[in-house]
This record gives sequence, structure tokens and C-alpha cells, in this order.
Amino acid sequence: MFNPSREEVRDMFFRAWRGYRDGVPLTGIDAAALDVILQHPEYHSLLENPGRFRDKDYVDEGNPFLHMSLHLALEEQLSIDQPPGIRGRWQALLARRGERHDALHQAIECLAEMLWRSQRDGSPPDAAAYLSCLERQARP
Repeated sequence: MFNPSREEVRDMFFRAWRGYRDGVPLTGIDAAALDVILQHPEYHSLLENPGRFRDKDYVDEGNPFLHMSLHLALEEQLSIDQPPGIRGRWQALLARRGERHDALHQAIECLAEMLWRSQRDGSPPDAAAYLSCLERQARP
């Protein structure tokens, strides 16, 4: 199983941004990371400064690397419909929200909650609870 360190994840985002800025064609995870980065112009300045932000601990503030990583995880889940049924729930949420990025953020809240509960309880991620949260988000 792929289990990158915090530094490896951050380096991937820095590498994707640097490649984009240098005009280097990106493939694979770097291309996927760039798609997420381009949706978040508020993070571009920190990606310009890896020396300052690579090792930063985010304690009392939102972690931009975690946020972008959740975007990547969600996009992967949607691409393979895992957990099964996420695509349909996503479509309902997107129809309700109307704007893709807003819907992604609503879905990411569900994903983050599921992961937080899993870590807190020392239990496997609860796909049923995750899908249920997505259903609630899609309701009018």
C-alpha cells in the first residue's frame, strides 16, 4: 500500500507547482496534484516557498497540504467508485450544489470526518457513515 510521509506528500505538491511554473509537462500524480493546486490560488504563494512551508506544523490553522490531499483522495475515489456507490452520491451532491468545487468541499468535509473518527476510535474507516454523510449533504 502507498503510504507516503508528510514530507513526501508536500514535496509532491511543491514539485507539481514547480514543474507547472517551469513549463515542464506533468504526468501521473503530479498532473493530478496540479489540477488541485490550480483550484486553490490561495495556496500558490506557499508553494513558491518550500523552504518555509515543507516542515511547517499546522496546529491552530487549516493545513493546506491536508486539504489538497483530501481533494486528491476524493478524485481517486470518484474515478474508481470506491467506496461503491460514492459516484452516485457525488452526482446527487453536485446536482444540489451546482458548482463542482463547492460540491467537492462538501464531500471533503464528509471524508475528513470519517478519517478523523477512524483515527480517534482506532477503527477502520466507516464507508457506510461516509456515504450517509454524502447523502445528507445532497439533501435540499
